[in-house]
Amino acid sequence: MPDITDPLTTLVRRHREPAFVQAVRSTLAAVISYVVALQLSNEPAPLTAPLTALLVVQVTLYSTLTTSIRRVNSVVAGVLIAIGFSVMVGLTWWSLGLIILASLVIGRFVRAGEFVPEVAISAMLVLGVTRVAETAWDRVLETLIGAVVGLLFDVLFVPPVWVQPASEAIEHLSRRMGQLLQRVGDEVCGHTPVEEAAARLHEARRLDHDIVQVDASLRQAEDSLRFNPRVKEGLLFRVVLRTGLDALEIAAVVLRVICRTLTDLAKERRDEHLFPDDVAEALEDVFRHLARAVESFAVLITTQVSANAEEAEDRLVRELAAGRASRDRAAHLLLESVQRHPRQWQLHGALLAEMDRILDELDVEKRTERLAEELDRSAREQRDRHPVLHKVQRRLRGSGYGWRRSWFRNRD
Repeated sequence: MPDITDPLTTLVRRHREPAFVQAVRSTLAAVISYVVALQLSNEPAPLTAPLTALLVVQVTLYSTLTTSIRRVNSVVAGVLIAIGFSVMVGLTWWSLGLIILASLVIGRFVRAGEFVPEVAISAMLVLGVTRVAETAWDRVLETLIGAVVGLLFDVLFVPPVWVQPASEAIEHLSRRMGQLLQRVGDEVCGHTPVEEAAARLHEARRLDHDIVQVDASLRQAEDSLRFNPRVKEGLLFRVVLRTGLDALEIAAVVLRVICRTLTDLAKERRDEHLFPDDVAEALEDVFRHLARAVESFAVLITTQVSANAEEAEDRLVRELAAGRASRDRAAHLLLESVQRHPRQWQLHGALLAEMDRILDELDVEKRTERLAEELDRSAREQRDRHPVLHKVQRRLRGSGYGWRRSWFRNRD
């Protein structure tokens, strides 16, 4: 009997993907803007309006707002340039070159962003018609229609909040890091060939690619929280996820250094065990607890339910405490081993320091302090940037962000 769950599962997953959502929303906005432009514009086929809506509508309301502003700036600047050149010189080969150069330069000053080429395109399209002034203002009108329709579309039909995909990406990254830590812990016991140690090092280096993807997903989630009426505490979500990813990124870098240290040690001990059996057992315990701590840390920063967050925090605290105990035992045994045989003692010290760094990055108390500092910094920046808006928010919400800091402290 054929399995029908896979196509259904695939359809549901695609329905949640940003690319699918953007395609549907952009199509609807483009069609609506074309219908509106047919009623307001003198052009028989006002395709500039749907084109603008297609470019303006993004997967987040914040991106739509910023994109529409840059798009309108680029078209208006291009139209004004075309009108000026049509009055003075008309269209020749050398005036075309001057128009393109002037458009690309002016586009930087009007903050058109990625739409800088659109300044030159608008100028050339307007200058190439016989009725320059009439066509120019029709193009501006169509652009405004497309931008306004696209913006209103996202205001009335608010884009989804993309926190869940970012959370899933963070959890996937933590699982990969946890699995790598488990494998590294398995390899410290017994003899480890250089090839196996080098393979773990290459796997640790590939984590950089995963971090780049997670960062892109998180930036999209952060944009979806800005100006979104569905979200009451967007700043809190952004800070929690961003600081969490920063900690995981540092842990991934340290993990790569650990793999480098073990690879160097494997090169020096090709025909023997990396560590004595008692030391290897203690180190294996450390890596096992680190693996569980990394995964618990990701659950803690991505969960939306208080009960689940408390459970993840308790599990993280237990794993960190057990990891520190195992680390101390391994340090004591390594010291005795180095005193008897001081070969590659510097690699032993480096390995212990790298373990300490991961334990420190995942520490719950330090994370609470970091969150409070980041919330204070963000609040100060927002207050300095928009003082009037800050006063209104304080009157509406009362005490600002103070309760958030106490909330994080009380969770300890």
